Formats: sequence, structure tokens, C-alpha cells
Amino acid sequence: NMNMNISNFINVPTFGCFKDVRERSYENLENCLDRIWQIGGKKGWYYGDWLWRLRGFIDKIFGGVGLRRGRSNEIELSAGDAVDFWRVLYANKKEGRLLLFAEMKLPGEAWLEFKVNKNKLIQTATFRPIGLLGRLYWLCVLPFHSYIFNGMLLNLTKEK
Repeated sequence: NMNMNISNFINVPTFGCFKDVRERSYENLENCLDRIWQIGGKKGWYYGDWLWRLRGFIDKIFGGVGLRRGRSNEIELSAGDAVDFWRVLYANKKEGRLLLFAEMKLPGEAWLEFKVNKNKLIQTATFRPIGLLGRLYWLCVLPFHSYIFNGMLLNLTKEK
């Protein structure tokens, strides 16, 4: 099939991973994508910014990069860019897909993906834990995911 593109080969692992998948219909595709492409840095994370700052502070305490890196460009994203404590693995605005990999200190590996499918924005947080500590970490952050990610989805998908 000659219609394949690089996106078909850039996938988040599934084996041994925990996933938190949320979706919401958007009102305006262009507004939704613009917000996604401006996420992090000075714009923040569209909801629960104080929790993102707290997570960045905790990361810094454990020797991670924290949130202070911000972004190199406030409106464009490309593979390899740093966005706070995330690294852009894949960014294709035309396709409506952004994939981030966490560079924060974690008992495992984490990805955050935003993907437009038909008239919905799908947000997927994936965590591949290392050992018992990794599993406990996931259970501890899961309640915060509900609060943060539902608010983020609402703000990313609203009309204005």
C-alpha cells in the first residue's frame, strides 16, 4: 500500500501499559488544533496548571527537568521539541496528531497523545510501569487524571 505514512509506524507501546483514554467532540477543528499546538510553555496546559507546576516541582526535586524548559516556539511544534517536561515524538497538525513522551523522573515511561478522529479529540495517557513502585504511582495519579484531563479536554474543544 503506497498510501502509508510515517504516522502508521509511530505508536505507543501497549504491552504491560496502563491507559487513560478520554474523548470529546470539538466544535471547531481549527480552534481545537491551534490550542493543542500551543499547549505548555506560557499558555500552560488549559486546566489545572497549578497541578502541572506541582508535578514539575516534584520532578525538579528528584533531579528531572521540571517545567521551566517551556517551549522554543509558542505556536509551532516539531518532532524533537521540548514542551515543559515532555518531548515531542510526532507532530502533524494536518493529520491532527501530537504525541509527547515524558522526560520527567518516573517509575516507568509515559506518553501523552492528542488525536483528532472524525469530530472528536481523543486524549490518551499511557504509562508503562517499572515494578511495584510504577504500579503504585499510576494508582496515585489516576484520580488527578480525571480532574485534569476532563478539564483539559473541555478547554481544548470549546468554541471560543
